[in-house]
Amino acid sequence: MADTETDTTVINGLRAIVGPKACLEAAADMQPFTTDYRKLYHGKALAVVLPASTQQVSEVLALCAEHGVPVVPQGGNTSLMGGAVPDAAGDAVVLNLRRMNQVLEIDVVNDTMTLQAGVTLQAARAAAETAGRLFPLRIGSEGSCQIGGNLSTNAGGTAVLRYGNMRDLTLGIEAVLPDGRIYSSLRGLRKDNTGYDLKQLFIGSEGTLGIITAAVLKLMPLPSATAAAWVAVKDPHAAVQLLTQAKRTAGQAVTAFELISAPALALVLQSMPQHSAPLPGMHDWMVLIELSSGGDAEGLDATLMAILEQGMESGLIVDAAVAASMADARAFWLLREEISDAQTREGGSIKCDISIPLSKIADFIGDASAQVLALAPDARMVIYGHMGDGNVHFNPLRPKDTPAAEFLAAHYTRVSQAVDALAHQQNGSISAEHGIGVAKRDDLMHCKTPVELALMWQIKRALDPQNLLNPAKVLPLPNTTQ
Repeated sequence: MADTETDTTVINGLRAIVGPKACLEAAADMQPFTTDYRKLYHGKALAVVLPASTQQVSEVLALCAEHGVPVVPQGGNTSLMGGAVPDAAGDAVVLNLRRMNQVLEIDVVNDTMTLQAGVTLQAARAAAETAGRLFPLRIGSEGSCQIGGNLSTNAGGTAVLRYGNMRDLTLGIEAVLPDGRIYSSLRGLRKDNTGYDLKQLFIGSEGTLGIITAAVLKLMPLPSATAAAWVAVKDPHAAVQLLTQAKRTAGQAVTAFELISAPALALVLQSMPQHSAPLPGMHDWMVLIELSSGGDAEGLDATLMAILEQGMESGLIVDAAVAASMADARAFWLLREEISDAQTREGGSIKCDISIPLSKIADFIGDASAQVLALAPDARMVIYGHMGDGNVHFNPLRPKDTPAAEFLAAHYTRVSQAVDALAHQQNGSISAEHGIGVAKRDDLMHCKTPVELALMWQIKRALDPQNLLNPAKVLPLPNTTQ
């Protein structure tokens, strides 16, 4: 920890920059900012600052760089990997962007939205919709996660199949570098070949290279029609075949294709007993299909029915329930989106966020399930996610009668390593959309080549030579990589 004189100098400087009410110093006031969403990672901070402008962020970083004080950037603090909270040393400043929550401009001709990084995803989507446009990123934490965090983790969600992830949805960003300098590419251009595309360095870097303070995002036409169905399929192989048929029949209208295992749905229904399953009985595997278009609802409904009929005729579909109204569709999505929070409430979930080439994903699910059950025979196999883009949340969950801490202590390391190793063998990724943070940091040693790790450290050292910005996150420690 820094000496008392330096601490006092820094805190006085922070107060002068952001104002005393936006500089939190009491442990009780800082606690919500030093504990992660799942309450698995707990840290301490020298102070928590809540800047109201990019200029204030710049001044905070310049001050901290001058005195060698680490800074942990934070948005909505919904990270699942421990990447947005400080460690236990207590010498870092947490910089939370929630006060920078303004939508600055919506250009309906250019189909862009310029906004500050502290805008929640829900507020961004609502602002776009008010202007008759769609911002298509959809994730379950949209009410609390912030655009800056979405960018820093290259968030994906349920509509990547059609619209892509945050990297695909971003035209420009503004970011503050570790020394306080401000980088800006807030131009809203779809074509710009003037050298390196620097914004890509910051997207997905989890706040280790700079703090994103604003962005220009792409907007889409607001769909005039949607259609959804909750479908029981024979197995994951059948789900993949059904997706292929759906894309052949509906093309770009296929917006989402979500896989749900029986234990995943059972967990949600246990958590929300006032809701019921869309289909009678409990099926081993289900998918939630959503189509959307700018055409008429009748035509889209007919396309969905054609997909379901083809699936029935080919033996891929066991049963199906079609949403007869928007309320029905919202009920389907509630069941899907509640899976993550239901796991958090239950405790004892081993989070594996895997992406695999779609052609291999069904075999992966079968092989990984067999390996996990050999290690933890009573685990509940909560498997769900965005099958349409090859992303599966493979989350073995503790048995009901086993305490969470006991299950995680016995199985977390072995299970996560087995699942990640299998994904790596299949040319997949151990982090499709959740990021690396602390939880997966050292695992990069096993899935990145020495050249990849060396290049990442070279970039980190070039932009953050003092290693002050979100230190000990994302990158394995230098002495373990060289």
